[in-house]
Amino acid sequence: MDTTDPEIVFDENGICNYCKSYPERMQMFGSTADEKSIYLREMIEFCKEKGKGKNHDCIIGVSGGVDSTYVAYKIKEFGLRPLAIHLDNGWDAELAVSNIRNVLKKLDIDLYTYVLDWEEFRSLQLAFLKASTPDSEIPTDHAIVALLKSFAVKEKIPLIWGVNFSSEAILPRVWSQGHMDWGYIKKINSLFGEKKLKDFPHYSVFKRIYWNRIKRIKIFSLLDYIDYDKEKAKKFLIEELGWRDYGGKHHESIYTKFFQAYILPTKFGFDKRRAHLSSLILAGQMTREEALIEIKKPLYDEKELQEHLIYVPKKLGLTREKFEEILNASPRRYEDFSPSLPKFIYEFEEKCFRVIIKIKKKIISEKN
Repeated sequence: MDTTDPEIVFDENGICNYCKSYPERMQMFGSTADEKSIYLREMIEFCKEKGKGKNHDCIIGVSGGVDSTYVAYKIKEFGLRPLAIHLDNGWDAELAVSNIRNVLKKLDIDLYTYVLDWEEFRSLQLAFLKASTPDSEIPTDHAIVALLKSFAVKEKIPLIWGVNFSSEAILPRVWSQGHMDWGYIKKINSLFGEKKLKDFPHYSVFKRIYWNRIKRIKIFSLLDYIDYDKEKAKKFLIEELGWRDYGGKHHESIYTKFFQAYILPTKFGFDKRRAHLSSLILAGQMTREEALIEIKKPLYDEKELQEHLIYVPKKLGLTREKFEEILNASPRRYEDFSPSLPKFIYEFEEKCFRVIIKIKKKIISEKN
């Protein structure tokens, strides 16, 4: 990572800034198992209270991947009545669709699928590829957040994240930025896109503040409050719910797999496995020796790569030659396009967030 992340710093013992800050960052979810257990019980009771007289008492996002599937299982185990929401951006792998359908049926969970306007989204993805930043996945991430939070506000019930900060703690900022920056997304689309964004789910920084600070949406990252081990979770889901593994992290999406396993390392030199595996080491779910073995494995099966090199450009409406031209264009950065105003607001909101975390920790401590 030190060859591709300008912000990584090592001390005299060879320990990097990410590893040193990890314990402090994880304390926001509780310093002990008892603290996490208290917050988990509060979450369950809060959802049940908010859901009285309603068809559902919480919102969950589902992708077909291991994290969101395990969240769905645990939520039902806690006796909650979730509404599962899936964003279909046109790139779902068949295996992901099968996992969602089969698991939710077994768990008796209602599903709502939002299908993006393909031509509009295709134009936006192409715009990001043409912009030559390493951020081509953020439109999907942005739309998912907009969709989930909109439903949580509309239904007046909490949102349960499938995000797992403890095993996703490391991600160099320069590898991917702008997930919450609607101004950035709009600018990329205006410069390189072919269609206006009319139906794309989105939120401005002011909408985000409105949701989080005025409407006070309760958001819980469930996996950070339970004893969650990704490999054990996979084994359980396979054996108990008939879930099927899709290989790599976020590979339930064909485009995500192609972007992370081919475009990012080929064009930018970024191998996201380094960050993902490092996070698992810090979370105690993998040893460094195991990670070093894993990182030596090829990113792509060669036969599948050749198939995707034909399929992905064709689905995007590109010739192979045009795709190679885009791939070989000089890399650019988020800062080359990002407006300056939202940064100040994001920093202000981050300070507010940290104050809220301190208050929450104090309340939990007093209850103990």
